[in-house]
Amino acid sequence: MNRLSEAGKRANLRPFCKAGETKPAGLGHNLLSFRYPPASAGVTMKLTTTALTLTVLMCGASVAAFALRPDAKAATSGNAVSLETLVPKRFADWTELPAQGVQVVNPQTQELLDKLYSQLLVRTYVNKQGYRVMLSLAYGDDQRGGLQAHRPEVCYPAQGFKLGKVEDGSLPTSYGSIDVRRLATSLGARNEPVTYWLTVGDQVIKNTLDKRIAQIRLGLTGQIPDGLLFRISSIDNDNARGFEMQQKFAAEMMSAVPAAARKQLSGLAPAASAS
Repeated sequence: MNRLSEAGKRANLRPFCKAGETKPAGLGHNLLSFRYPPASAGVTMKLTTTALTLTVLMCGASVAAFALRPDAKAATSGNAVSLETLVPKRFADWTELPAQGVQVVNPQTQELLDKLYSQLLVRTYVNKQGYRVMLSLAYGDDQRGGLQAHRPEVCYPAQGFKLGKVEDGSLPTSYGSIDVRRLATSLGARNEPVTYWLTVGDQVIKNTLDKRIAQIRLGLTGQIPDGLLFRISSIDNDNARGFEMQQKFAAEMMSAVPAAARKQLSGLAPAASAS
């Protein structure tokens, strides 16, 4: 009787083999060869329903993404930008120099500029003390993918400039502070401190996350994200003095332009009225 029982146990633990095959009858091998019973009809139905639900949800997400894809540029939504009109040629103590004045060095090739930006404004201003500030504005009506503005700390070295200290800071104005980045650059004997900021829509962006949030915000309204690079520089061997003069220049410009222009140029809201 015991022999029959042992034989029965060995038969129950025997692996599933084809006729004529010989495989070890060890316990581990038998457990690995164990066959689960087929799924019941209820389980199969549940899996099918789940798969169909997921498919519908994914299709719905794709349709929604297509429907929300921005297709309107700022110019077609009543927010057209004209740099020539926005920026005054004379304000406070500053006056634009004629075209034969100091040439603003642009660290990007003309081909790249034409590709990235739909408008460029390059001017040189001088105050009554003879201090000169170079202004370069670049506006792009489509700031998606490869059309996004290039930061000066990337463009300057690419054109042979030596990049020194790079520092983030704020530029105070009568309407609030603008988040800016300051660079120390040089090309041979030319020392050129640079202050700049970037906008997407009417918001100054400091980093990739800020940019992405601004793009999503505009995209939800159907608008293609536009953007502006606002760069100020001066030829000055004293970087601290150069940054100070650039700050004064930008703050006085923001006070001289209308509220709508100020918002487009710097993201600054109108000053709160006194109660």
